[in-house]
Order: sequence, then structure tokens, then C-alpha cells
Amino acid sequence: MSSHKIRVQAENFDAAAEGAALTCGRRDVGALVSFIGLCRDEAGTLEALELEHYPGMAEEEIARMVGEAERRWPLLGVTVIHRHGRILPGEQIVLVLCASAHRAAAFAAAEYLMDFLKSRAPFWKKEHRADGGQGDWVAAKDADEAALARWTER
Repeated sequence: MSSHKIRVQAENFDAAAEGAALTCGRRDVGALVSFIGLCRDEAGTLEALELEHYPGMAEEEIARMVGEAERRWPLLGVTVIHRHGRILPGEQIVLVLCASAHRAAAFAAAEYLMDFLKSRAPFWKKEHRADGGQGDWVAAKDADEAALARWTER
């Protein structure tokens, strides 16, 4: 039976501490896969990224995605932390940790969760441009939709 932790927060996170908390005292975990998403500077054009969400709705949707991952793979634990607010280039945005007895399940589940987070989680991103110009809301990318399609076309 998998346990999971889901948080949406403005504060940064400590990925190593979260991984240690997920596996502490566990002798059944043989693999812990982690993904940390960082804010890019978009070739120097981005000053910051502003992430907005609906409190409660975002956590509920992430929990639904985690539940689906737990049904698909034999996971022993999952942690998803997604930040909101103003994020500067180089700062962490998202953490996905998946624990399993074997690496294949942990890798697949982490990739699945990130594909869904990128395209379906209820977060909205606005760019703040380094030149002071009006930033745009970030639209979903075709590549993100294609990545998601491989999980839903089975």
C-alpha cells in the first residue's frame, strides 16, 4: 500500500529531506526516483515566472493523478510538491518522488505524474520579462500534450 504527500506552497522545498522522509525506516523500498523542475531564464528573456492556482482544486487534481499512478504501478510512496507565486530562474518549481520496490515502476510513475502536472494540473503561469515588457500567460505546448497522449492512448 502506497502512502503519499501532496503540497502546494509558496516556499521552496528540500528535495533531499523529502526523499529521506519518504524512505525513512523503509526496508521494502528498492528505488526512489526524483524529479525536480526548475525555472529557466528562457535565454535571458525571463525575469520571473508567476504561478497561480486555485487552492484546494490543485491539491485535489494532483491527488487524483497520484491515485491513478498508484493504480497503475506498485508504488510504496509518492511525494508531489508544487510551488506557486513568483519563481525566479534557477529556482525549484516542482518535486515528484516515487518509491517502489523496483526502478521501472518508480521511473514510469514519476514520468507519468510529470506529464500530467505539465498539461493538466490547474496552475497558470505568467511570464515577467527581463526587459520590463508585458509578459504573456504561458500556453500549453504541443510537446506536453504529445507526452500526455502516450499515457491516455493505451
